[in-house]
Amino acid sequence: MNQLIFWILFNLFVLLMLGLDLGVFHRRAHAVKFREAVGWSLMWIALAAGFAVLVYFWHGRTASLEFITGYVIELSLSVDNLFVFLMIFRYFRVAGPNQHQVLFWGIIGALIMRGIFILAGVGLIRRFHWIIYGFGALLVYSGLKLIRSEGAEVHPEKNPVLRIFRRWVPVTKDYVGGKFFVRQPGLFATPLFIVLLVVETTDVLFAVDSIPAVLAITLNAFIVYTSNVFAILGLRSMYFALAGMMEIFHYLHYGLSVVLIFIGAKMLLSHYYTIPTEIALAVVAGVLAMSVLASLLFPRRRTVASAE
Repeated sequence: MNQLIFWILFNLFVLLMLGLDLGVFHRRAHAVKFREAVGWSLMWIALAAGFAVLVYFWHGRTASLEFITGYVIELSLSVDNLFVFLMIFRYFRVAGPNQHQVLFWGIIGALIMRGIFILAGVGLIRRFHWIIYGFGALLVYSGLKLIRSEGAEVHPEKNPVLRIFRRWVPVTKDYVGGKFFVRQPGLFATPLFIVLLVVETTDVLFAVDSIPAVLAITLNAFIVYTSNVFAILGLRSMYFALAGMMEIFHYLHYGLSVVLIFIGAKMLLSHYYTIPTEIALAVVAGVLAMSVLASLLFPRRRTVASAE
């Protein structure tokens, strides 16, 4: 019963924060400035830290460490995903004020999909324990694939969901303000809804990596869900805070690939040896810190075209 109360209270908190975000602080669409984005990012990190303290007094040190580890993994993977969102917005030439709107509704969809994925993943592992080895192999494969992903491009026109949608629903040629659908005279989708559809389907692919990564830390569905939610809620503000300097962290995807391989190995070895959460957190934080530090110490050289 206590667990159900916490689920209800936490989701009410999420709905309240999303309502304040859309209905009060961002009622009018506008391009989010760097200072505003940093302020929101720090607020979400502070809320996550406060929640970790709450978990500590509610369920103890182990559960709190599991939440922190899951949050760090999800947040770091989300930062890498921001590169993809940036390329999607550039591909579709989405204006700054509309980017916030797309990310907001994209987050709503991501929260629903992540909740379904988490409950399904936890249920499957508890019923068929051998699935954990499949998740581990998937993470190792994803980590190895991520190493070779530098400079990857997005091709929304190859998205199968987008192809099916365009076959059944007409789309306007140009953007119509911040609207997703318009009537002229029938119902037409706008390119802004197409962008939202691409972001949502892309997030499904992200979840395939991120959810098993946190399930390697704990099978407590509430901890997995809340760590995911806090990372996703801070994703939008972090995008606007880092959009102008994402290219600086050019070694980050190497660090993330090591993290995925490590977490995958943790799942594959779980039957023989259980890596303590403290060590897992130290490894994840240390690898990410080194990749960020390496990016700052060894900046990428920009090729300058010679003047003719």
